[in-house]
Amino acid sequence: MKKYIVCFLLIFSIFMFAGCQSSPKKIPAVVDRVIDGDTLKVAIGKREETVRLLLVDTPESVHPTKPVQPFGPEASQYVKKLLPKGTKVELELDVRERDRYGRLLAYVWIGKQMLNELLLEKGYARVAYVFEPNTKYVDEFRQIQETARKKKLNIWSIENYATDRGFRDEKFSPRCSKPMIKGNISRNGEKIYHVPGSPQYEETKAEMMFCTEKEAQAAGFRKPLR
Repeated sequence: MKKYIVCFLLIFSIFMFAGCQSSPKKIPAVVDRVIDGDTLKVAIGKREETVRLLLVDTPESVHPTKPVQPFGPEASQYVKKLLPKGTKVELELDVRERDRYGRLLAYVWIGKQMLNELLLEKGYARVAYVFEPNTKYVDEFRQIQETARKKKLNIWSIENYATDRGFRDEKFSPRCSKPMIKGNISRNGEKIYHVPGSPQYEETKAEMMFCTEKEAQAAGFRKPLR
């Protein structure tokens, strides 16, 4: 009889463990602000945390030593619209919880949608920083990325821009010492460039600078309509 009881308890324990594994714990959090496309500040209870999205990378928009990269501001703007201050989210951690900068590494859930996946679906992010043991969704992410790449969405619309090693800055770096053409992205996502002397040049806030109109156009910007 004892033998059957031991077997029953063992099988029960296995099922309980499997159930825990298939239902990962999610930590409730509240968005404080979005830093850029793949980084945000959240409140977990009374504690503030910086969260870095796992397994994805968006172009730079606020890096202290790198220029603004094509589709960086758009990725950031997309996340800001999804996650205004006060939005409730859930953080799903993988095996290793933090990176070397102390940031929480997470899959960020907005209801039943995962932000990491949404960025890949829209072509605002590439699969990146794939380090064991934090690889839970990497296969799914790569499938989503491949679909966006085939559709040539956003970062995939520029040939050889998004690579396995990152985004090719040199493809868009100014070739002159003092770029003067201002690139601006409107609230509805329109990318417009202004040349010196144009009516709105002085009041335009530059999010990217270009040496020539050709460079601006290659990055997806257009002339103002008037």
